[in-house]
Amino acid sequence: MRSIWKGDLSFGLVNVPVKVYSATESHDRKSHQVDSKDGTRIRYRKVREGTDDEVEFSSIANAYESETGETVVLTKDDLSELPVQRSPEISITDFVPVEQVDPIYFDKPYYLEPASKSPKAYALMREALQETDRLAIATFTLRNRTRLAALRVVGNVLTLQTLLWPDEVREASFPSLDESPDLKPQELKMAASLIESMSGDFDPEQYEDTYQLELSKLIEAKAEGTEAFTAPEKSDDDDDDSEVADLLAALRASVKDRGGSASADSDDDSDEDAPKKAPAKKATAKKAPAKKAAAKKAPAKKAPAKRKAG
Repeated sequence: MRSIWKGDLSFGLVNVPVKVYSATESHDRKSHQVDSKDGTRIRYRKVREGTDDEVEFSSIANAYESETGETVVLTKDDLSELPVQRSPEISITDFVPVEQVDPIYFDKPYYLEPASKSPKAYALMREALQETDRLAIATFTLRNRTRLAALRVVGNVLTLQTLLWPDEVREASFPSLDESPDLKPQELKMAASLIESMSGDFDPEQYEDTYQLELSKLIEAKAEGTEAFTAPEKSDDDDDDSEVADLLAALRASVKDRGGSASADSDDDSDEDAPKKAPAKKATAKKAPAKKAAAKKAPAKKAPAKRKAG
């Protein structure tokens, strides 16, 4: 890996020299655009609107709209005058509990490598974060932009996770969430039972990018002039998109499919809020044995009746 930034991680009067590396990379298949008719490659040019005159990259500026609606053109020289902090420093401002930073704020992760001959200060920071179970909130400048970040430990590496600014996270405002659906105790128990049957430790190695695998298969098949996939058969079921009519039944089936017990709701049959369908099904199931028992006892009842008649 090649470092993209080098500076000091600072907190208080302590400085930890570090090198910054991108922690992620794309595994997508690379491609370029072509004309579908003959495969001729498509090229893009920066041209002036209304003409065919190409504009050099060095002459391209950015246009912004002012609060009064006026168009303001800023060149690269103009943007370079912004008084952003350009010192090579990751400045820690706070140490906060891990659970207070919602993952929705997480953006891009970077690995920090110790850049000094002695990694003692680096190791001290790493162990202190783990010991206190805290995240270090920091600010730094990367590619001429101020970034907010959280410093955390992944394995034995200090990781700098850039954070979205508060106004970059949209508010989830959906009218449907204002409603309070009537959740039955049996439904909650069965849902918990399903979750329990599917619980385990997270192992990212057991997951794979099926899109990339299928894309590779399609590419190779096209190169060989063969078919990559067979067309799926169309189902005659028109209710695929309909909502599940009996949620409790669907939960039971899901738990049973996972090899769990589907009787998590048996203790709540007398609950006033229990679904009416569930007791009805159980009552029907109990009648069958009762009929068989009655059939066996029938001869015993008739015999005494004949004696009295005599």
